[in-house]
Amino acid sequence: MQQIADWLRRIDLPEYAERFAENGIDVSVLPHLTDQDLKDMGVLLGHRRKMLAAIGELSSKPGAAPAPATGTPIGPASIPTASPIAPAAEAAGERRYLTVLFCDLVDSTGIAAKLDAEEWRDLVNAYLDHASAAVTEMGGHVAKKLGDGLMALFGYPVAQENDAERAARAALSTQRALAEVNRKNAGTGKPPLNARVGIEIGPVVVDAAGEIYGDAPNIAARVQALAEPGTVVVTARVQHQIAGLFVVEERGSHELKGVPEPVTLYRLVRASGGGRRAGQRHLTPLVGREEEIAMLMRRCLRCSTFHCRRTAPWLCRQRNYDAGN
Repeated sequence: MQQIADWLRRIDLPEYAERFAENGIDVSVLPHLTDQDLKDMGVLLGHRRKMLAAIGELSSKPGAAPAPATGTPIGPASIPTASPIAPAAEAAGERRYLTVLFCDLVDSTGIAAKLDAEEWRDLVNAYLDHASAAVTEMGGHVAKKLGDGLMALFGYPVAQENDAERAARAALSTQRALAEVNRKNAGTGKPPLNARVGIEIGPVVVDAAGEIYGDAPNIAARVQALAEPGTVVVTARVQHQIAGLFVVEERGSHELKGVPEPVTLYRLVRASGGGRRAGQRHLTPLVGREEEIAMLMRRCLRCSTFHCRRTAPWLCRQRNYDAGN
């Protein structure tokens, strides 16, 4: 496994060494790995392409030979051959429905002007470390760190049913962590930091380089800009997903630059302690089940009115409605 760890360090992806070890991946297994295998292990799309390309590139050099049995660091002669990814597949990217969290510091330029460059760096890094930890703890992925800003994705590389809930909890955790940083720095003369967080849900495309394309990141950034310092603001689409799980305050409808329709915003106050989403009470409509519904209707028509009312009252209501029309 040390050979794999050495190789991952050579291609600047040492963070996957533990995952390779957990899945029993050694040098002899590398030629048999596919893009889907790496995806199932949680490797990001861009990193999957980089791994497969590096294997193909190194193994194509003259003098390539089977990997050494033990102890020798992996080099060009020790990487087995793998088929490179087709350029068209690489350019296509992945279409995902993601929850995007955007977090940024308030008045960072003014604060930076009051501090030495190293002090400012240390302060920003402490904030980003806490924010990243909050995202990772909730199963999110830190997509970018833009100066003193951070963009995180929930639903990529692995989608879960409660992506919006986990993003909201990560946002509140970030604000709590930042408050703790300010408390510790209170006696040191360092200025307090305040962050704003915006969250949006929507379809995006993630390309091979990890770039995100779609409206959701832009809307999340604009929602963040409308938030008050130290608060978390979400759109109506996010609120619909987390209704009942958090105490919220409606912030009215807002015109966002580049967005054709007004967007209703909500401020997250705190977790409510509820164990289920209020939205779960509204069942999702059936789609493409006309034949099955028709069969149930026929069965309902055959049964007595009393029996039908006891076993399938909603079908009887539908039958009565159809009969009246």
